[in-house]
Amino acid sequence: MTDRLPSDHPSVETVRATLARRGRTRSRLELPADDRFPLTTVRLVLDGDTYHGRIERSREEGVEITGAYDNPRLAREHDGEDRLEAWRAESKIDYGRSVLVDAVESGFLYGVREPGERVVYDAVESPDEGLAAIARDLDDG
Repeated sequence: MTDRLPSDHPSVETVRATLARRGRTRSRLELPADDRFPLTTVRLVLDGDTYHGRIERSREEGVEITGAYDNPRLAREHDGEDRLEAWRAESKIDYGRSVLVDAVESGFLYGVREPGERVVYDAVESPDEGLAAIARDLDDG
């Protein structure tokens, strides 16, 4: 059985991020550069659905998640429908506004929500590094 963690659980770290435009039709989350956000492909939960995003260096001092996609390959290539942009449009959040990013498991699983909203996440453990490397190799092949 999968554990469930609410966004206000003590083990979930929450930071404010800025929802910004990336190009004409894509969104990005501007985040602080710290250990909670290593440069990697991660799982990203939006309204209960899990997607994949890429944490990358921003042009400014921080890091950013550059969209939410259906699988890790699409996230790395920024290809396909940007589910983060669809979530932004459906939520009617303007660019430049703050959203909350929950680090459910740093470097692996994050959730994005509107300020004041409480959500519950399915806590999934990240694979060990050996299995993660094999999965990346298979995904690239």
